[in-house]
Amino acid sequence: MSAIHITSRDNALLKELRRLSQDGTAYRKRGQVWLEGDHLCRAALARGVQPAIAVFSESFWPLAPVQWTQVAIKTIVIADVLLSGISALESPARMAFVIDLPATPALVPDAASVILDRVQDAGNVGSILRSAAAFGFGQIIALKGTAALWSPKVLRAGMGAHFALRLVEGVEPDALDALTVPVVVTSSHTGSALQEQKLPMPCAWALGHEGQGVGAALMARASLSVRIEQPGGEESLNVAAAAAICLHASAVAAASGQPHAAPQL
Repeated sequence: MSAIHITSRDNALLKELRRLSQDGTAYRKRGQVWLEGDHLCRAALARGVQPAIAVFSESFWPLAPVQWTQVAIKTIVIADVLLSGISALESPARMAFVIDLPATPALVPDAASVILDRVQDAGNVGSILRSAAAFGFGQIIALKGTAALWSPKVLRAGMGAHFALRLVEGVEPDALDALTVPVVVTSSHTGSALQEQKLPMPCAWALGHEGQGVGAALMARASLSVRIEQPGGEESLNVAAAAAICLHASAVAAASGQPHAAPQL
């Protein structure tokens, strides 16, 4: 398959790629997602995703493995200085893919899930997705107000976790009524200590806004509230760190055969 070489800064496709790379919500309008760097590209290919466009820097093109240069519907080669202008990274990657935005799946009521309640920092969201994939929580339910799940910053922080997860975004709180698994919330100061609980599995862990925490509508749906003890005396944990601790605790409990009966309300 022959590649298209782009050398003009005014090329229309180049402008579209810049929007996808630098605008966190552009994927919603265009219906395509920008994956920058060989790690994200490999993760997509490993899950059977076919890129719509493969993008290579002019200097890397002669060195690129055949399995990357022939996998996309369209392949373009861009002068290094122009690719640098597209990238939002301080050190631009030498390759990227553009993939079609997956259709938003329906919410699965009985799946082990993570609910994101207006978590706004892209790095936090991506890190939570990575922990969810690692610890067996295959469904992410992002309530409205949460950072855009397929934005370039969230993708980079997720390190490929997106392709192992069922991502349901733009959800209204009322949609959570369909869940048949218990909702578990975390709090800095209320609830029983995490290590003292018999954690239900599957369940839906709810993680809230960095400053305000879990909202009242979601708190009202919770079957269990737990706190993470902090003997060092900090007021609270970063939400991504709290997510990793809680999801790991659930995974350990499931592996050890801990009873998984939902707690009584």
